[in-house]
Amino acid sequence: MPNPTRRRRRRTTLIVTGLVLLAIVPVLGGALRLTDLAGGEQSPENSRFFEFGPLIIAHIVGATVYSVLGAFQFAPGLRRRRWHRWSGRVLVPAGLVAAGTGIWMSASPSLPDTNSLALVGLRVGFGALMVVALLLGLRAVLRRDIPTHRAWMIRAYAIGMGAGTQVFTLGLMPVVFGSVDATLVAIGMGAGWFINLAVAEAVIRRSRRRAVPPQAARRRPDAAFL
Repeated sequence: MPNPTRRRRRRTTLIVTGLVLLAIVPVLGGALRLTDLAGGEQSPENSRFFEFGPLIIAHIVGATVYSVLGAFQFAPGLRRRRWHRWSGRVLVPAGLVAAGTGIWMSASPSLPDTNSLALVGLRVGFGALMVVALLLGLRAVLRRDIPTHRAWMIRAYAIGMGAGTQVFTLGLMPVVFGSVDATLVAIGMGAGWFINLAVAEAVIRRSRRRAVPPQAARRRPDAAFL
């Protein structure tokens, strides 16, 4: 008979590893940008990053810390220790910096031609939603409302990890459509965020179902969907 503890540990390891792997491509991209900035060599492809200066550095560092460190918040063993609380004090500011600088840079005229009005709206909208989710999650934990805190933090992390999923959604565009224009870039970017949020809501709903005792669920069929 399988050991339930071992099975849970294996599942946790797979989740954390999967999230770290999802963050790898954006993290490597950010590292390359920082290398370009440190080298000081400008080209037509990277000149806009020099214009952003400290903003792009803050965005890359904040997003890297948030995406990688945030993956370990999904390990139940760590959530029961002080590590979860202390790392959260790093993650919330890192997430706010990543989202805030992303919003700031989204409307820059220095962005490429694929930065359509629709894409600007998506970036600003999801960036603002991430800020709201982080603040609501922080307020919930200060009120000792752990289920609400967890739900909002999962939503914020899903938005923050949009860049990882967008590697796949944007990568599919040339394969399916041949050429990619500003509209398809916006669709690919938006799809990454919507997919992540859909997964986040499924995880939140499942955790709420598990939190409802079987007897209560039988008495109240709608309890699992609150």
